[in-house]
Amino acid sequence: MHQKHREKLFSLFDDGQQGAVFIQGSEILYRNETDYEYPFRQESNFWYLTGVNEPECALILDLKTEEYHLFVPNRDAKHAVWHGYVKSQEAWEEQYKPDHLHYTNEILTVMNEVKPDKVYCLNEIDAELIEDLDRGFEADIETLQDALTYCRVIKTDEELEYMRKSAKVNNLAHTEAMKAIKPGMYEYELKALFTKIQYEHGLQQDAYNGIFAGGKNGAILHYVENTSQVKDGDLFLLDAGHEYQGYASDITRTYPANGKFTDLQAGVYDAVLNALNSSIEKVGTGVKMEDLHLHAAQTILEGLKDAGIVKGSVDDMMENDIFALFFPHGLGHFLGLDTHDVGGYPKGVDRIDRPGIKYLRARRDLQPGMVITIEPGAYFIPALLIPAIKDETQSRFLNADKLTKMFEFGGIRIEDNIVVTEDGYENLTDVPKERAEIEKLIKG
Repeated sequence: MHQKHREKLFSLFDDGQQGAVFIQGSEILYRNETDYEYPFRQESNFWYLTGVNEPECALILDLKTEEYHLFVPNRDAKHAVWHGYVKSQEAWEEQYKPDHLHYTNEILTVMNEVKPDKVYCLNEIDAELIEDLDRGFEADIETLQDALTYCRVIKTDEELEYMRKSAKVNNLAHTEAMKAIKPGMYEYELKALFTKIQYEHGLQQDAYNGIFAGGKNGAILHYVENTSQVKDGDLFLLDAGHEYQGYASDITRTYPANGKFTDLQAGVYDAVLNALNSSIEKVGTGVKMEDLHLHAAQTILEGLKDAGIVKGSVDDMMENDIFALFFPHGLGHFLGLDTHDVGGYPKGVDRIDRPGIKYLRARRDLQPGMVITIEPGAYFIPALLIPAIKDETQSRFLNADKLTKMFEFGGIRIEDNIVVTEDGYENLTDVPKERAEIEKLIKG
């Protein structure tokens, strides 16, 4: 798979070009200058090209010969004492199959043999190392990032299979957490159960800081404390995922801790669910992400109007950006080796300067092989709603009496992971989301 990735990258450079790609992988990180090691996770572009999820490695790709040089650390007996087995050169070669294997102190020697006119790097750190070498190579830090983004945004069949495997375990973890919830549990207990399912299936790396939010915490878009007790009558919002071989899953579900939606909760939930399902149905080749976002925003407003939370013409509400009071984030993003994967904004495409939609993480036409999330939400955030209730223009669309009683409602977000296909889409997410299914599952 990673050889195909390198071939894809090579194809973007001129035939016979006397150049080279140089990337350093990640190193082990420590907490505040102590010997506490954070779990190692490879830099995504390096992993994409090599499959190497080990620290202190580097690569050179010779653009003229299309040969792959992998550089690995030269470990000694001291390392073996503290960290265990020292991998032999034969083991490195067998596992990762580079064209040439070297130790990291040989980078200058190999670069002198390749003799590139230009060296393409991802960042200033790599560029400075190259430019500090004796020969004085010229480094380019713009071209490679664009080229790798182009490669990574369209997933190969092998990558999609990895993402299906990731989704399968994450679907199970979400479903088990939904089954287990009950009033009185702490948010971290649900996180522990969710993580347990992942570890039991070999997924030890979380794709991002998960959100395990009960009650009013569900209105905090990046809530990470996960320390509150979930009360009877609360909604619980779980937005989390783990990686399989580096490929992320990113699923969100929101459900009642006691297993029964109130009428008000049901009204808001249905608004978000309708936005999710109808947006997914519109996914296809050539569809614009901003069009999906605006469709979801309008659908949410229609549902909130049915619930008596907003009032007036939905078209007028859209024109006055009332949707952004309840749906302040973007509808979705690309998904892959990073949770917010590369490629959302091609060169020359700017963000739309409009409330809510300006935070959309991807603005481009969808193409087969792209993997995106669709995650509409409706939140009751006092910091947004209190000024709006006092605003002459916005207040005429708001049911102030009802809203002021909902400042501790929290929020509802529902998120599925979608592959764009030639004839539509494939939904990787299989976790209950219809109200009747959820209530049945929680009630047991």
